[in-house]
Amino acid sequence: MSTRSLTHAVASGMAVLALTACGGGGSETATTAASKESTNTSKADAANLVVRARASLLANAGALMQLRVNGIAVADTEVRETSYQNYSFSVPSIAGGDKVDVVFTNDANANGEDRNLYVESITVNGTTVAATAEGVTLDRGIGDKAFDGLDVIPGQRSVLWNGALRFTAPGSTVIASTLSPGCKAFYEARPGFALSTARTLVTAATLAKPAKGAVLAEPDYGTCFTRATNHAADGVATFARNDYARRQAFNADSTRHLIYALDGHWHLYDAHTHARLKVLPYLAADAEPQWHASNPDLLYYLPTNGVGMQIHELNTATGATRVVTNLSARLKTRWPGANAAWTRSEGSPSKDGRYWCLMVDDANWNSLGVITWDRDTDTIVGTKNTNGVRPDHVSMSPSGNYCVVSGDDASGTVAYSRDFSQSKKLLHKSEHSDLAIDANGDDVYVSVDYQANVGDIFLVNLRTGVRTFLLPSYLNGSTTALHLSGKGFNKPGWVLLSTYADTVNRQWFHRKLMAVELKANPQVHTLAFTRVTSNEYWSEPHASVNRDFTKVLFNSNWNTGSATDVDAYMVQIPAGALKSTGLPGTPGTPPPTEPLTVAVGSVTHAGYNASYVLTTNQAAACRASWSTGNAYGALYDDIAASANGLTHTKSLSLGSTGAQTVYAVCKATATGAEKEVAIQLP
Repeated sequence: MSTRSLTHAVASGMAVLALTACGGGGSETATTAASKESTNTSKADAANLVVRARASLLANAGALMQLRVNGIAVADTEVRETSYQNYSFSVPSIAGGDKVDVVFTNDANANGEDRNLYVESITVNGTTVAATAEGVTLDRGIGDKAFDGLDVIPGQRSVLWNGALRFTAPGSTVIASTLSPGCKAFYEARPGFALSTARTLVTAATLAKPAKGAVLAEPDYGTCFTRATNHAADGVATFARNDYARRQAFNADSTRHLIYALDGHWHLYDAHTHARLKVLPYLAADAEPQWHASNPDLLYYLPTNGVGMQIHELNTATGATRVVTNLSARLKTRWPGANAAWTRSEGSPSKDGRYWCLMVDDANWNSLGVITWDRDTDTIVGTKNTNGVRPDHVSMSPSGNYCVVSGDDASGTVAYSRDFSQSKKLLHKSEHSDLAIDANGDDVYVSVDYQANVGDIFLVNLRTGVRTFLLPSYLNGSTTALHLSGKGFNKPGWVLLSTYADTVNRQWFHRKLMAVELKANPQVHTLAFTRVTSNEYWSEPHASVNRDFTKVLFNSNWNTGSATDVDAYMVQIPAGALKSTGLPGTPGTPPPTEPLTVAVGSVTHAGYNASYVLTTNQAAACRASWSTGNAYGALYDDIAASANGLTHTKSLSLGSTGAQTVYAVCKATATGAEKEVAIQLP
């Protein structure tokens, strides 16, 4: 016999519905809030969980809100109030560190109405946690996908999709479990630890090469620092290093990481003890290993250089392997000379591992095309001829919506839609870069433009095409090489920057590892000096960050100047150490209270060509339309945004030269409110 009990919710001054069911029977009663409170307090403890929420209604139906504690559903209610009210629940006791989820389950949009849930805060045992607090996340998805950790953005008040707003109950002093035991104890002994924001030129403190596994404080920036490998003692050929900044070094739960050796072997290490566990079978040289998004034992790999056009899966615990897909016959049908399918060692699949962008070469390494492959359906969902122009590399964006083709030809670096029907140019050539997720949950391309006046380190939003300057790489006559790692997918809004091979006039950001916020005027937190004296490729730090942005693996020759005497080192930081200040209209700033307005600026119309400029009073995304009455989600023609989403510019090719009216629909980033505007073309 199953027993289910949905506890009551009381919204101030309002009648609400309570449902209890036990065994095969149940009852439904509607009472006033006052009488419900007095009736239930005799049967349950006083309310220990309060959610301050409101809703926008659709067809006179409110937002369905479910409460879960440690994954167990404990209560639900319909939120109908359009101004914030307290919804009080009496649930089983909640301890500090317990997981509390506020789940929105009936998102819908129809007939100009949009049902959404808005959550200002929760209060647990008398302590309030804001929806925008550090560590709160919004996991978007229906059903189990609201808890899979794959489509995650920082917490915000506006729950505009089905999904779970995920809190940790206050009162916990536990340091994140992704840390090694040594670093966990390190930070528990330093409760006041904070990352450095100093942008001052200092010389790295003298530090003898540490013993492998010894836990120490990085002498200049105070982070937990360990040596992860000792290639001589570990029996690893010539060096033991992290392969590349764009490759995720850590498995799904950050307990294992990969190490590459000069002889082409891949080694598996324990990320907590730093023990070398084994040589991985089947992988050789450019096998492009990619960790499974959720299973910590599984990784995908290719035959060397993608020859044979297969993708394999290896269970690192058991050694079992299987072919996930064989693309050979399908690619030979498209391109008879096809021989290899790979990313050319610098690409990654989407965050959830579903979509893969691959370049296809013939036996002489001439380029034939680029494809998008869907792992879940084992189908090729898009193809593009390259006409012999070979990309430097290709990669899927974290969302799986874009295949990014990076090249030094006239096309430069271009983001294509998954089916290659649409494109946006990101940069005029191929540079060191990575793909990351910003604080809004958008895919961004982060790179360096050495042709710009100050050698811009910048990002481009793949959805809007807007470029945002982050930092200069040229400063006071100096230059530096750099790598970027955007693999901290579960900590949106941040990228890892590692610098090396600087020239004259060393500057504050040279030879360091830094967490850089993905916004204009970013926060920059220095994590450590690399202690690299550059000497060709193998000595480069190639720092890679784990999904939670709590572990960084990088390479160092420990200032010996050796080209190959290189080992891997690890920096670990607590989960809450990076505190985002947010993008306009997103979690760092309260959502605007004024309604969205859209103004038409300059309009030009000459023959079959026209253009217009829109301005919005808050950060928004806009799409163009030829007809009136459309919702934003029904349109696909994005209007380029600038000035942090406040200015929107569109060029049009018209079917006639006469005066006509076109339309645009803008959607507010923070609240999801939509506004249509008509543009008169004289």
